[in-house]
Amino acid sequence: MTKVFLMNGTATINSRSSAGIIRLFVVFGAFVSLYYGVTYSMVLHWSADPNYSHGFLIPLISAYLLWERRDYFRTVEVRPSNWGIVVLLFGLLMLVVGSVGAELFTMRVSMLVVMAGLVIFLGGFNVLRVVALPLGYLIFMIPLPYIVYDAIAFPLKLFAAHNAVAFLKLVGIPVYREGNVIHLAQTTLEVADACSGIRSLISLIALGVALAYFAQKGWARRVIVVFMAVPIAILVNVMRVVVTGILAHYYGAEVATGFFHEFSGFLMFGVAMAMLVALNLAVGWAWKIGAAGLKGGE
Repeated sequence: MTKVFLMNGTATINSRSSAGIIRLFVVFGAFVSLYYGVTYSMVLHWSADPNYSHGFLIPLISAYLLWERRDYFRTVEVRPSNWGIVVLLFGLLMLVVGSVGAELFTMRVSMLVVMAGLVIFLGGFNVLRVVALPLGYLIFMIPLPYIVYDAIAFPLKLFAAHNAVAFLKLVGIPVYREGNVIHLAQTTLEVADACSGIRSLISLIALGVALAYFAQKGWARRVIVVFMAVPIAILVNVMRVVVTGILAHYYGAEVATGFFHEFSGFLMFGVAMAMLVALNLAVGWAWKIGAAGLKGGE
């Protein structure tokens, strides 16, 4: 005999009938069958493109965010809504349109829309609010369309080249710039897509969201931490180009573009992450000082 628990006349997430569980398995099976190919191609993209290698971590972090909210599932009211069908159909339409136009980004985003529609249809908007962050966090695993990627990467390359050249001139290294190409006395360096900083930018924002959520209380502080991930990533990338330019000037392009070029990417991302963690601590500390000051003023 299946037990059903009620709260204010509505079933809670703890009250699942056997038929409901079977329905969940059927829905899950249909979802996997529908999006297996889309997910598989995305995983291949993560493997082939270093700019999105962080994609492997995103589902794991999302799953942890979901598990961390497990206490909410014991009390949240389950109120299935037919509005979920509308969201579900919109997501399926996105999948069809993306398939016809061979637009992978649309197909991949449709997966999240369909998931949101299923949550609303089966559990209602109360359940959606509980899973909103873990579900929305999955957007970071989806590679950007190339036109969007290029629109972000190109100005980042110019910015990095411009500021790196300004610093190199400041320390007395003869250099001039043509677009994203840096001309030194003995060699020429190009700030390519891999050096645009977009890889560290996307990864740092994704990790910044998780860091802000777990380390800060209150959305204002969380927004500050996530927002500051952008200038930190850009600044660190400029530093990487500067160091590359200095090495190329004194030791030759082979030293600057060989092992160091690959290693510097990991090193500078570590520096960026350390800066973000330090900023996160500073925000928490400043907030406590400000709160203490307000209490003292009272």
